[in-house]
Amino acid sequence: MSESVLAALLDAARRAGAEQADALLVHSASLAVQRRLGAIEQLERSESTDLGLRVFLGNRVAIVSGTDASPSGFAALAERAVAMARVVPEDSHATLLDAPSPMDAQALALADDAEPDADALLARAAIAEEAALAIQGVTNSEGGSAGWSRGTRTLATTRGFFGEYTRSSHSVSATALAGTGTGMQRDYDYASSTFLADLDDAAAIGRRAGEQAVARLNPIRPKSMRLSVVYHPRVASSLLGHLVNAINGASIARGTSFLKDAMGQQILPRGMFVMDDPLRPRGPRSRPFDGEGQPGLRRALIEDGVLTTWLLDGRSAKQLGLTTTGHAGRGTGGPPSPSPTNLWLEPGQATPEALMSDIREGLYITELIGMGVNGITGDYSRGAAGFMIRDGQLAEAVGEITIAGKLPEMFLAMSAANDLAFRRGTDAPTIRVDGMTLAGA
Repeated sequence: MSESVLAALLDAARRAGAEQADALLVHSASLAVQRRLGAIEQLERSESTDLGLRVFLGNRVAIVSGTDASPSGFAALAERAVAMARVVPEDSHATLLDAPSPMDAQALALADDAEPDADALLARAAIAEEAALAIQGVTNSEGGSAGWSRGTRTLATTRGFFGEYTRSSHSVSATALAGTGTGMQRDYDYASSTFLADLDDAAAIGRRAGEQAVARLNPIRPKSMRLSVVYHPRVASSLLGHLVNAINGASIARGTSFLKDAMGQQILPRGMFVMDDPLRPRGPRSRPFDGEGQPGLRRALIEDGVLTTWLLDGRSAKQLGLTTTGHAGRGTGGPPSPSPTNLWLEPGQATPEALMSDIREGLYITELIGMGVNGITGDYSRGAAGFMIRDGQLAEAVGEITIAGKLPEMFLAMSAANDLAFRRGTDAPTIRVDGMTLAGA
């Protein structure tokens, strides 16, 4: 049915005067619950249909979107898009790419048939919250939550491409509070997976949230100093986020990245690999084709510490005189733009304990606050909380601090532990960065 709907929309675009066009249809459904202290605070189900049409008139491009997939409105939608395209400025880099037939999406195992009802989700949220509240020292809760979603994306173009795939997701989380009054501390844990069978145990999620909140009680604010900083995996992935933002083809084409001249150069220590794989079965960002119908490939973005590629969609690739890498992300209301898929830093050999064993005085970060990162210069400054490291061991909790550095130098000063776990789509093991600045008391 989706194929006939998009075929009708593309036909309407041609009749309205479009030279080329593509159309994206997204059907989605979700169910989310939240429980706090035994009471239901959220029970929400939503279903939506979103439609996007992109039309080309020479080098002029326009996009329109809507929520009505009824063919009776397609003529007006297409005419509006073409009218917009006639008056927008020319874009010499805009392009509608040829695309091969997509691979069989079933090979990627992206859709779980399990669809939990509200009672099942509430039970999962309750298990997570009660496990958190059972931890000695936990005094309150911000609740346990659970969710399910399922969505189908369908893309068609006037160059003959048609592709469709369905993705599901299951999630559970808990947030606990420890202590009393102004000395209260909070922490959380969460997990998500494509298949329900792969979802972390809800009780384990709750216990970790509670234990982490208690561990953060009575934080100190250490003096300012230069030291080694060790990132817990849940915040270590943010370093990968800064890295891929810096090698995004759109930023490179604009010249607004501190890595714009780094192709083929060593930007991480030797032996480090950063991988991107849109074809990993059950991966949270796996897809049989990107937002322009292009196939993706497993590739090393950083190989033995050396930058090997930009993340490119069709437009940024044309700007740079290169070929798309199949990294076009896209919604119904905007143009494609480069984005990673399943992204991770390959683990090292040392355990997290061994990675910090020689640190006489350092910092172990479990939470980052704010987004003080300059993508042009690589300046890095973020609020943080965590624990001191003393003689290789975790010590007292710390808070109200800032950690700072320069990302190019930080990347070259990284070392990785062996505790990589695939949980969130962008994943990293414990990471150590030497020579950073702590701004404290």
